[in-house]
Amino acid sequence: MAIRRGVAQRSAKLAENATRRTITTSSKSLEPKENEIPKVPKRSISTATKEAFKEPHGTPLEIDRSPNPDSQFYQSVDGSHATAHVAYHLSDTAFIYPITPSSVMGELSDVWMAQKKKNVFGQVVDVREMQSEAGAAGAVHGALVAGSLCTTFTASQGLLLMIPNMYKIAGELLPCVIHVSAREVAGQALSIFGGHGDVMAVKQTGFAMLSSHTVQEAHDMALVSHVATLKTSVPFVHFFDGFRTSHEVNKIKLLPPAEMLKLIPFEAVQLHWSRSLNPSHPTIRGTNQGPDIFFQNVERANPFYTDLPDIVQETMNDVAKYIGRQYKLFSYVGAADATDVVILMGSGSTTVQEAVSCLQSQGKKVGALLVHLYRPWSAKHFLAALPKTTKRIAVLDRVKEVAAVGEPLYVDVSTTLRENAMNDLFVIGGRYGLGSKDFVPEHALAVFTHLAKQGHNRFTVGIRDDMTHSSIPYWEEPRVDTVPEGTRQCVFWGIGSDGTVGANRSAVKIIGDNTKLMAQAYFSFDAFKSGGVTSSHLRFGPVPITSQYLVTNADYIACHFAEYARKLPMLNIIKEGGVFVLNSRWTIEEMEKELPAEFRRLLVQRKVKFYNVDARKICTNIGLGKRINMLMQAVFFKLSGVLPEDQASALLKKSIEHEYGKKGKKVVEMNQKAVDVAFQGGNDIIQEVQVPAHWANAQDGPAPPSTGHDFVDKIMRPMMGFRGQDLPVSALTPGGVFPVGTTQYAKRAIAASVPVWKPNNCTQCNYCSFVCPHAVIRPFVCTDSELEKAPGTYETRKAKGDFAGFNYRIQIAPKDCTGCEVCVNVCPDDALAMIPLQKSLDSGDEKNWDFAISLPERGNMTDRASVKGSQFQKPLLEFSGACEGCGETPYVKLLTQLFGERMMIANATGCSSIWGGTAGLAPYTTNHKGQGPAWGNSLFEDNAEYGFGMAVATAQRRSRVATLAQEVLDKKLGDNNVQKLLGQWLRDRFVGDKTAKYIDQLVDALDANKSIPEIGRIYDEKDMLPNISQWIIGGDGWANDIGFGGLDHVLASGQNLNVLVLDTEMYSNTGGQASKSSHLGSVSKFALGGKKSCKKALGEMAMSYGNVYVASVSHGNMAHCVKAMLEAESYPGASLIMCYAPCIEHGLRTGMTKMVQEAEAAIDCGYWPLYRFDPRLDITLMPSRSSLQPNLLFIT
Repeated sequence: MAIRRGVAQRSAKLAENATRRTITTSSKSLEPKENEIPKVPKRSISTATKEAFKEPHGTPLEIDRSPNPDSQFYQSVDGSHATAHVAYHLSDTAFIYPITPSSVMGELSDVWMAQKKKNVFGQVVDVREMQSEAGAAGAVHGALVAGSLCTTFTASQGLLLMIPNMYKIAGELLPCVIHVSAREVAGQALSIFGGHGDVMAVKQTGFAMLSSHTVQEAHDMALVSHVATLKTSVPFVHFFDGFRTSHEVNKIKLLPPAEMLKLIPFEAVQLHWSRSLNPSHPTIRGTNQGPDIFFQNVERANPFYTDLPDIVQETMNDVAKYIGRQYKLFSYVGAADATDVVILMGSGSTTVQEAVSCLQSQGKKVGALLVHLYRPWSAKHFLAALPKTTKRIAVLDRVKEVAAVGEPLYVDVSTTLRENAMNDLFVIGGRYGLGSKDFVPEHALAVFTHLAKQGHNRFTVGIRDDMTHSSIPYWEEPRVDTVPEGTRQCVFWGIGSDGTVGANRSAVKIIGDNTKLMAQAYFSFDAFKSGGVTSSHLRFGPVPITSQYLVTNADYIACHFAEYARKLPMLNIIKEGGVFVLNSRWTIEEMEKELPAEFRRLLVQRKVKFYNVDARKICTNIGLGKRINMLMQAVFFKLSGVLPEDQASALLKKSIEHEYGKKGKKVVEMNQKAVDVAFQGGNDIIQEVQVPAHWANAQDGPAPPSTGHDFVDKIMRPMMGFRGQDLPVSALTPGGVFPVGTTQYAKRAIAASVPVWKPNNCTQCNYCSFVCPHAVIRPFVCTDSELEKAPGTYETRKAKGDFAGFNYRIQIAPKDCTGCEVCVNVCPDDALAMIPLQKSLDSGDEKNWDFAISLPERGNMTDRASVKGSQFQKPLLEFSGACEGCGETPYVKLLTQLFGERMMIANATGCSSIWGGTAGLAPYTTNHKGQGPAWGNSLFEDNAEYGFGMAVATAQRRSRVATLAQEVLDKKLGDNNVQKLLGQWLRDRFVGDKTAKYIDQLVDALDANKSIPEIGRIYDEKDMLPNISQWIIGGDGWANDIGFGGLDHVLASGQNLNVLVLDTEMYSNTGGQASKSSHLGSVSKFALGGKKSCKKALGEMAMSYGNVYVASVSHGNMAHCVKAMLEAESYPGASLIMCYAPCIEHGLRTGMTKMVQEAEAAIDCGYWPLYRFDPRLDITLMPSRSSLQPNLLFIT
């Protein structure tokens, strides 16, 4: 039963103050302990700076510095935009590199530069993309010593790569700001989501650290940090939670650049210029110091940090005059006489504030102390903010320090209290929200309950730790609703790439920017690149909204993909009387069959208003196809009543012109027609469903049958059903190891249409299988006797060539298909057509697939070294989470068909690591012997070295086995069989898969003789007997930019390994930013004005070594691709294959359905040349006459 916290007036006022940050509320008990503005000495430059550096005597800038807070303007933006708005206008230069979730800040800066937007100094900011975050930090350092006001944006591993330069920048007392969307650091796994692991790893660098808690604060603290760094000559890290703040859209107030200018301490800018390196006033810096003076010089910087907290508070006071929002280094909210206080920073702060208000309405004496300035830590300001009545303290950290006595903020608080003889206070620390684990009010309430009981230290909240029992029972807390009264809460479930997220982003801006309503939006995604589950969480109301957690009490829920209604517990959070909208073709009778019993019961129990829209049918008739987003958005506005219908319709049409105008008049008109259909249509468009009363007693059907795979049943299925948060700690394997071959159990059924085979037209070329990005369409052969056991709809035709006498069929996996149509468009014989998914299922294709994959693997009956033959090999990469029509996956799939049973893969972070290595959904699988690719990911920047280490280690281990084998032969140990087979293995061990023909016999022979110690040791390392094929796989951003140094070294090493570069010619995984592989003039993010340099000639660079095999391949020439891969793998040294990979980020007019045709066109016009350079051959290099690349060398 929900507990409503106090009266509506109090809840509304609290929410308003959470954004205004004035801290005053309608209840005196919620006032800060010191309500006045903190008094600090007024100064424009710190005393330490004045004493240490000669003050410049520049020409003062005469401007009116009178504050004008009314000049602020409301705009619905995310935390990244709020931050970049300030950073861009207060900088001369910016050096950027894409990394999620900070990339948006760099993208916006690049957009504004391309638009010639000027900073407060009247210049267009010079924004430059670097090859890595380490490069960006080095460039920032160089810009600072040359006198520039410089900034950068980063997160996670990117911030860690900046650490060496951060020590230098801080050590040299250079003012700058690094804006960080705080994110987890990869450990047992990569996580792109929020956490404080990255910022806590740089707290020792000497940078001041300022934390923002909301989208509004991201703007305000960015302003404070840029001003304070100039005053103090100390560099700042300004950080806020990745995704939860960086990607949350909120209606906030932005300060115009003209007002920002008034805050700039120009004497500090002039001082910065005067200290710069310049031949007119030369100095040297970065010297080599000995033990005689190094220590003293380190300590000389102490005064700069001693008065820094006071200067930051002074800056906050100054900024408050211009924005009307007063901040403190430590902000206290709660009862003035609180006994129990929770201390934290980041987006969780607002959740704790809501919990404080809820508990105060029950008479509890509680409070929250919120940290803004984390470094340098100011014990003085901390103790001044802490109520004197405090008896118990819980410190929450969004990071885990495994080997420390406690987490960082907990240690700082504990040390402060101990040093100030406050040992009588009960203090505990806890962890929350790692990896963006949602932190809801019930979690915060559980912390207060645990604190009141003086519970155990180093607790966790939000998970169930059944191993070390650190977790506290948040599930015992009553469900609460703490959002401001009058707030409407909505959730939209969509399928990736259907436009739902974009439409909701537009909706929140339409409402926020055109009405007096406040607005908030947050978007959640699963791990699939496209076609995955998306959920959009929107809130609208009369007062500011700072509830930074997913919607838990929804007034309106829309499901834009009917399949999700079967699988996801989306109605668990709907309010009584709420609205539910389903996009489906189901009748009421079909709904009784298709909707789960629990779903139907909730519809009745919660008195839900249920509507059904056949959006796909309507949009197909309009011409929009699967793009149902605009229709469903219009449905939302009509049913929700957030805006009057006429106003909503007009604003939607205006937004369509803005969003789609560049795509042509027809696209605009079709989307506007969808709006008209929704608003003007009757019950035939938006059908109200009368929920049958007997659904209240709907009986649960049988549980899904067990797969026989414990991991799938107990872990993967809950994760796919959005119940992964309920898994206990013990369910997971330490170290982050997961089994392979699990995507075969996903059966996402996301395609609207799937291929159907027309056997009479088929010439058995297998092209369809070759290009299929998800391995869902394959050729199968079976004997006559096997065919007799097939389903009745399993139609075949007689096979040709090596399989003469067998029966041939092209079979589709309907529930695994994404409906990309690449296979249909590549078929030269019109042997494939698209049909609705349901028709495919009704025709028995699911049973046909199950029968087909049960057939014996017969790939060994044909030569795999051909286009056709390769496709009779089982692909050991299947059903990945890649986008529909992905240009990358067919290459890697082909590799697994050629060498998969003996492959070891080092995969760079990027698209290929996301679709290839999502926890719980592993597309790499095994053959009937249990053999398959062994896959690992380290980082983005080190993949070449990571794979090199694998190759060296494997070679060393195989060398040891070879030494033992030679010893066995020399000593004539064992029987004749083991002697014969070991001798053969020694001769063949480096020759492709030659040993595979007898390796099973060899293992059996070793087993029979393993009582002999030397043979036993060989048997112990029998997994080293196959000729392991080492592959290093990554994208063009890795190979050409951040990982190029390592790649160059590895290629030059001569080590026997293979490198596959999936070249999309941009950073696809982070949203389509330019890389060095992008062509001259190409337009992409970070190069909106057109790329200024040519595409990097990676192949030519590798060929210059003379001993590296190099090939350039494409889907557009399949035979060439197969040949290149076979040659590269057989080459006894380093090889490099560059693969042209069309990408959804390219925005192809024909879409990814014509991916192969795009690749063919790239070859035909000379855009993507094909070649193979094999150092083993005596070849002639002839200059090309190509006008596009006159220096390119083609092999003849």
